[in-house]
Amino acid sequence: MPGGSGRQTGDGTPGDGTAGVGGLLAGGPGDGVPADAADVTRFWRRLGLPGLVDVHTHFMPDRVLRKVWDYFDGLGPLTGGVEWPITYRADEDERLAVIRAFGVRAFTAMLYPHKPGMAEWLNSWAVGFARRTPDCLHTATLFPEPGVERYVGEALDAGARVFKAHVQVGAYDPGDPLLDPAWGALAEAGVPVVMHCGSGPSPGKHTGPGPIAHVLARHPRLRLVVAHMGMPEYEDFLDLAERYEEVRLDTTMAFTDFAERLAPFPDRARDRLAGLGDRVLLGSDFPNIPYPYAHQLHALERLGLGDAWLRAVCWENGARLFAIDP
Repeated sequence: MPGGSGRQTGDGTPGDGTAGVGGLLAGGPGDGVPADAADVTRFWRRLGLPGLVDVHTHFMPDRVLRKVWDYFDGLGPLTGGVEWPITYRADEDERLAVIRAFGVRAFTAMLYPHKPGMAEWLNSWAVGFARRTPDCLHTATLFPEPGVERYVGEALDAGARVFKAHVQVGAYDPGDPLLDPAWGALAEAGVPVVMHCGSGPSPGKHTGPGPIAHVLARHPRLRLVVAHMGMPEYEDFLDLAERYEEVRLDTTMAFTDFAERLAPFPDRARDRLAGLGDRVLLGSDFPNIPYPYAHQLHALERLGLGDAWLRAVCWENGARLFAIDP
């Protein structure tokens, strides 16, 4: 989710736009563990889990990620005018050390293009990243452009296990005919697509449940993972999940103090959330979050849906979807 730097983190603690938890690694880069790792590990150990599966984390080519951070810092139009510091702003090696110290056993490299000609290059980078980062689920992306069917097929052949689509940033209609063969190939392969298709924090021309509903009508077996629980159109995306058995939702930023101020999750929908407990997946938006990683976990816990629900969301559902052996 887009964001920017500011003077206060999402949970009300001071932040300076860099490491809002007082430094990422105790003892300095490459030494020790993250200052907030104990809070995260206490959470999953209490549940008896082997760790966490986080389906929504961002790793990109360095110059691309830094441009993303610059956009966040500049409060670009897609941020919705909201300021937040990037808590885990650091070099790639340090970010990897942090997320591993949290006990995240499998994570993603959510990368996305904002213009034609970019997706294939990002996919090439992702192949190398996946090879040198075995705990990262090989991630690929796509854009409505000539050749998309070819390079999606090549990414699948190269071992891509999850795709990222960002309708808001890419400003495209997911129902664009150019994408239709790609959605068909992904549905046939059973490879999930994590898609930012909700209208938060700032609506786009093609965000909201309508455009992606048209895609699902054509490809009902598409393994769609709705990012951010579809914020702010939560109930509309719950409708889609109840209608299509392969639709899932990730928790990224949802239920946190930060998100609740912007787009509160409706209390009346909590029972529906409980009923879809086998299709809700942990997502965090690491590193681009304005609060400590543990806050997302505690936000899920305070929903009061029980430990079995938390175990499913934080490990079991992701492990089943991606065949992860604990």
